[in-house]
Amino acid sequence: MRRPLRRVAVNMTIQDAPGTPADAAASEIAGLFTPFDLGPLRLPNRFVMAPMTREFSPDGVVTDDVVGYYARRAAAGVGLIITEGTYVSEDSGPSTRVPRLFGEDQLAAWERLVAEVHTSGGRIIPQLWHLGAARGDHSTFNPGLPSLSPSGIAPNGRERGRAATVKELARIRDDFARAAAAAQEAGFDGVELHGAHGYLLDQFLWADTNKRTDHYGGSLEARLRFPAEVVAAVRAAVGPGFPVIFRFSQWKSGNYGARIAETPEELGVILHTLADAGASAFHPSTRRHWEPAYPEAQADSHLGLAGWTKKVSGLPVITVGSVGLDNEFEVTWQEGGRSGIRGLGALLGQFARGEFDLVALGRVLLSDPAWVAKVRDGRTDEIHPFSAEDRHRLS
Repeated sequence: MRRPLRRVAVNMTIQDAPGTPADAAASEIAGLFTPFDLGPLRLPNRFVMAPMTREFSPDGVVTDDVVGYYARRAAAGVGLIITEGTYVSEDSGPSTRVPRLFGEDQLAAWERLVAEVHTSGGRIIPQLWHLGAARGDHSTFNPGLPSLSPSGIAPNGRERGRAATVKELARIRDDFARAAAAAQEAGFDGVELHGAHGYLLDQFLWADTNKRTDHYGGSLEARLRFPAEVVAAVRAAVGPGFPVIFRFSQWKSGNYGARIAETPEELGVILHTLADAGASAFHPSTRRHWEPAYPEAQADSHLGLAGWTKKVSGLPVITVGSVGLDNEFEVTWQEGGRSGIRGLGALLGQFARGEFDLVALGRVLLSDPAWVAKVRDGRTDEIHPFSAEDRHRLS
């Protein structure tokens, strides 16, 4: 049974809080340091490391440097780590340096990584990834394989590759299930399915990239069929208790106005279908977590996508989108001439209202592995600010 949220003084503003700035910050965020049960998986706090593609795994094998990269964040108090996207099949993506969840050497390396994260006190799940038409026509990894997608249409609207046959879709579905089972055997604590940002599963959900005329295209219910089949196959492979998170988004790369659900009612159809198939939590990806998802709604027009997801599904929800950043995808920690926690007021208000259960951090954890520990201890003046160089190294 999922524990009810505990909230500790999250309505207190930094300006109104007594004591030092560190005391005030600690009082503000105390609720985010309470435990949470993601099914049978007990998390020590509400902070999640968001999946971020790094490409530091030659031949798809995670190296000792990658092991250390994740273990440092686990040791510094991140409640749950979601790995970078991992390929589920030979035709999943173009890069030889993205990790894979198939192959003897690849799986043995994952086992070592998971063991090290667990030794460091962490919990970790992999993100299962197939790029579909976003794979591109020029691939360094298995360049002879076609780029398969619902209709041979990339998220930018261009023709790319070809539409997958029903037989090929069944094989891809089974690839997801095999990867999930391999992750479970390797000791991972759950899995996340990447159904966001214009990749394969999202290409089925979005009408602009799904022009199929068979039972996988047309109405929203039909466009949901393949993603739901993947979720059901994964659930069957890992059993009833294993956490299965589904990450989705409205926006696509280069198209921030895109929507897979035009209304809260359509969002409900998507979430209920995926939940019925076996998804146990949702990770709605946004660029700005505070922006209303449906400002035109007659009620609850203030809710972000995470808030609507929680309201409609009732399942555990991870919010994400420029948390701790001044602007989306940029970091500046100077506020009023001193370092501080900038922009968390809206997040804490959303948490107090029960709009999400967990919060994912991206670039702030690239720049500083100890971000969570420093925030917990009120040492925000010690936080290392993000820079463009952090994208190109493991620290």
